[in-house]
Amino acid sequence: MESWTFPPSYDPSYLPQFDSRYWFPTRETMAPADREAAILTRLRDVCRYAYEQSAFYRRKWDEAGFHPEHLRSLEDFEDKVPVVTKKELRASQASTPPFGDYLCVPDSEIFHIHGTSGTTGRPTAFAIGRNDWTAIANAHARIMWGMGMRPGDMICIAAILSLYMGSWGALSGAERLGAKAFPFGAGAPGMTARCAQWLHMMKPAGFYGTPTYALHLAQTAKDEGLDPRDFRLKYMFFSGEPGASIPGVRDRIADLYGAEVFDSGSMAEMSPWMNVAGSLETEGMLCWQDVVYTEVCDPVSMRRVPYGQRGTPVYTHLERTSQPMIRLASGDLTQWVDGPNPCGRTYPRLPNGIFGRIDDMFTIRGENVYPSEIDAALNQTPGYGGEHQIVITREASMDELLLRVEADEHTVASGASDRFQADVGHRIQKLLGLRTKVIIAESGSLPRTDFKARRVIDDRSVFKDMYAQMERKVDA
Repeated sequence: MESWTFPPSYDPSYLPQFDSRYWFPTRETMAPADREAAILTRLRDVCRYAYEQSAFYRRKWDEAGFHPEHLRSLEDFEDKVPVVTKKELRASQASTPPFGDYLCVPDSEIFHIHGTSGTTGRPTAFAIGRNDWTAIANAHARIMWGMGMRPGDMICIAAILSLYMGSWGALSGAERLGAKAFPFGAGAPGMTARCAQWLHMMKPAGFYGTPTYALHLAQTAKDEGLDPRDFRLKYMFFSGEPGASIPGVRDRIADLYGAEVFDSGSMAEMSPWMNVAGSLETEGMLCWQDVVYTEVCDPVSMRRVPYGQRGTPVYTHLERTSQPMIRLASGDLTQWVDGPNPCGRTYPRLPNGIFGRIDDMFTIRGENVYPSEIDAALNQTPGYGGEHQIVITREASMDELLLRVEADEHTVASGASDRFQADVGHRIQKLLGLRTKVIIAESGSLPRTDFKARRVIDDRSVFKDMYAQMERKVDA
């Protein structure tokens, strides 16, 4: 396998032939059984390294009765290595600030510091060593090559350049690829209109952001008298939230911009690294198992589910040395399959991307509902104005679902709002099996964002407080 060692060491001048489909042809197309044998060797290296360097893993594995020398098969890895949770990482950093006792490199080797926003609870700090940053850039460049981007292409990073790691990963990958990096950013007042103007002027080939922002940007461009198709974007890749694998959202973005749309992303602790479609022909997201080993597991037992079934991704770094994540439970929901991919790569695939976070799911009258399902239905509804809110209320003892939905200008101007309202109600009832109250909101009245959309409002506060009190009594 091309230059696959631990810790990784890549030739910084390496580039494939310009017309090559693959960055690393052997690694990307090898027989899965051969790759799994190589992954097992790498897992032994990673686990041995973490056991020696990290008090966190040594303590956790000793308590579980696991030692790296016990690892003789991938089944051993699944059966004997306990999962790591975000709660454990936060506790580790609280007791051993600021980076926790799972930091495996000296403080002097830390090159970048990133982290979660910390809007709820203690933020999680990410310490990334210089060698890790090089490996991260290489992984991103390799995956962006698979999307079709090449040296010399201009790539606009239209995402917040702060603690958020996705934007930095896209930037480092663009630089390693030899592209023209265009780190526009996002978030400042008036920046979306300026972004539209710059895209119209610069005509970049690639664009990175969130699906929500891309839709917001397209509407802002139209308000500025610009056609998003005139930006001449070829490749748009997204992370940060579900959407780019959802047909209604993906197809709408593709139609607005006339570009190929790629879904990507895993979770902040694993980033900046993206599991993404390997070519224009392959839908969903590939699990690049030689970069991050991915298992899709039952959320309760944390045992791998068979291909074709749903579960939660559990991730293990195979190239990271500073804060390696080993069987980190994501809390997301997905489905995986294993079979021929149109692009020729022999990785497992998430054909529908990430459905959403398991804890984002809400239950209405016994039915489990994911916000991304409602997003998809609305984006496929003629007349949809691009923004909505999902409000969960309770009348007497019954949960109720209310949708505030904006209609587009043509629907409002033509007097077709009532028909649009009925159409939305019918589609959502067919999707969920639930009667839903639909209210048409005034155009532009619902909040927009330059980052991740927050569209669910749970208005059952009295009942939530009651349940929280009950849980506290049980814990006591």
